[in-house]
Amino acid sequence: MQNRTMEIGVGLFLLAGILALLLLALRVSGLSPTASTDTYKLYANFDNIAGLTVRAKVTMAGVTIGKVTAIDLDRDNYMARVTLQLEKAVDNLPTDSTASILTAGLLGEKYIGLSVGGEDTVLKDGGTIHDTQSSLVLEDLIGKFLLNTVSKDAK
Repeated sequence: MQNRTMEIGVGLFLLAGILALLLLALRVSGLSPTASTDTYKLYANFDNIAGLTVRAKVTMAGVTIGKVTAIDLDRDNYMARVTLQLEKAVDNLPTDSTASILTAGLLGEKYIGLSVGGEDTVLKDGGTIHDTQSSLVLEDLIGKFLLNTVSKDAK
């Protein structure tokens, strides 16, 4: 009887360990089923979002305040339209705030960084951030550098 109790205890311990690893994997991946009821949506249009994905974080001053919920092509002006879901605690963003696509480290993940503007009017739910800075594409920089070097050598 004592051997059977020990086997059940070890089995429950292993089951708890597997569930803890599963929960940890869900939280790290950003797929955790947490209810985000106190949020609002903003939109931002970018020329190039190279590498930005849905569920990428949105930060302000290094603090995560939201996430990217959708990326679509705006067919009217042929720009990428990014939907941001932000916490209600930061519902006082001025209308001249700036959204930039940044990279964590040299080749890390892409995320959106918000910089606060100075206007008195604030963005409402469903508003659009007009001042945006697109993603920096390493291949474009290398191409510009090479073309600039070649044109200097030709002169």
